[in-house]
Amino acid sequence: MDARAGTPAQPSDLIDVDQVVGAYYDLSPDPDDPGQQVVFGTSGHRGSSLDHAFNEAHIVAITAAIVEYRRGQGTDGPLFIGRDTHALSRPAWQTALEVLAAADVDVMVDARDSWTPTPAVSQSILLHNQTRFAEGTPGLAAPGAGLADGIVVTPSHNPPRDGGFKYNPPHGGPAGSDATGWIADRANEILRTGVGQVKRVSLQDALAADRTHRHDYLSSYVDDLAGVLDLDAIRASGVRIGADPLGGASVEYWGEIAERYDLDLTVVNPQVDPRWSFMTLDWDGKIRMDCSSPYAMASLVEKMTGPDGGAPFDIATGNDADSDRHGIVTADGLMNPNHFLAVAIEYLFGGARPSWPTGAAIGKTLVSSALIDRVAAGLDRRLVEVPVGFKWFVPGLLSGEVGFGGEESAGASFLRKDGRVWSTDKDGILLALLASEILATTGRSPSEHHAAQVERHGQSWYARVDAAATREQKARLAALSPSDVTSTTLAGQDITATLTEAPGNGAKIGGLKVTTADAWFAARPSGTEDVYKIYAESFVSADHLAEVQDAAKALVGEALA
Repeated sequence: MDARAGTPAQPSDLIDVDQVVGAYYDLSPDPDDPGQQVVFGTSGHRGSSLDHAFNEAHIVAITAAIVEYRRGQGTDGPLFIGRDTHALSRPAWQTALEVLAAADVDVMVDARDSWTPTPAVSQSILLHNQTRFAEGTPGLAAPGAGLADGIVVTPSHNPPRDGGFKYNPPHGGPAGSDATGWIADRANEILRTGVGQVKRVSLQDALAADRTHRHDYLSSYVDDLAGVLDLDAIRASGVRIGADPLGGASVEYWGEIAERYDLDLTVVNPQVDPRWSFMTLDWDGKIRMDCSSPYAMASLVEKMTGPDGGAPFDIATGNDADSDRHGIVTADGLMNPNHFLAVAIEYLFGGARPSWPTGAAIGKTLVSSALIDRVAAGLDRRLVEVPVGFKWFVPGLLSGEVGFGGEESAGASFLRKDGRVWSTDKDGILLALLASEILATTGRSPSEHHAAQVERHGQSWYARVDAAATREQKARLAALSPSDVTSTTLAGQDITATLTEAPGNGAKIGGLKVTTADAWFAARPSGTEDVYKIYAESFVSADHLAEVQDAAKALVGEALA
């Protein structure tokens, strides 16, 4: 833990924007250096221009690869493109547009020439495609159907020096590994042969091209919110909302939501600064727009207490830079993301959405809290547990078979009130407003609902820690089978399951999960560092959680040996 965690950023913490943007154009990656190649993680390609990991050559190559991929898939409709507020996002957006226009792709750019949250791109893709999907197979259609797809230029909550670039296929959600693997491989081929071969036009010509269209993402998204949330109840109750965009793409959206629906909603900090000079430092002393971190959210938590001890808001919320994550602050402080997911699930499935399909399931990632399992059992609802990555919820959300999909990292989405799909990517604005709906319709804050859940299901202690691992050890961890675990107990309890595949869909975890009656851990290799991540939870005590973590390291060590 950095000694300055949770304190305001100082001038020495801020990036030199000109240096970061200049490096985007001036530095070229070495295509033979793994650290400088195109690599798609669970949320696209990310890196810093200063590290030769996010430069103009990368974006030219990735965009050209996406053009080839979509044509190979028969995706012949428009491509919706948005960007967040990171310093590298606009340059990368411009580069992508120059390549897309030269390739004669119909491109939908923001009508305001402004920032676009990830969920607004997903929602626009789905609205365009809703009448074009093949019957019975949502997300699929024959070539010529005019299906749209999209690109979001964002590194999410990453520090200001980083850039990010992700692709959303016609289903509107994050691309699967088949797509991202092909795109990354092809982009690296283009890097090796030289990006000069890729056809481009000037930005001026790209913006003036007949196939470049202006799309009002903001109105499309904000107008449609009434179909997924009970905004009338929020307005009628007079819930006082403080929304902090954390300098991200939702800044204009929150103001429009307040005006359009006549809500008592204040945009706490409307400032946009690519250096994020107004942020408090995260746990490691870096500027990071992680709305689930008590350190990054320290200023908003402090604002919840007025000068006389009275809170100026009933609910305060935060979003990351592309607005796909949510942070919920009540009078009790910043909620643990797992706790809010459990409250949201119990509220939505407990009667708030009577028109949802009767059999709609609850979706969670396997590293999310087991409190969700207990809530689902109490509701007598089917639980679908999937590997890490929101892409696993996409098919269920599209078909309506999954009513809610959520991750422990404060990302979630759910169905419209009538049971149809809303977004197939994480929507931080939606979940933030749901917190106000819960308070408005029940008279109790989400943190009060969580306290009631603890009384019924027990208190849990949850944490994630890292353990050192070589590249070879990480590869072995990802390839483990249940038979590699010989232990029969974990921290004093009998092991009830040893998993290397997710029980909800049979997909490979890329690691290991071990459960007992009152605890569990999951171990997954990091894609960027020489560590593996251990997620663990205990319903016994904080000391028992520490035992579980120690036992997890020993158990994984034995399996790797």
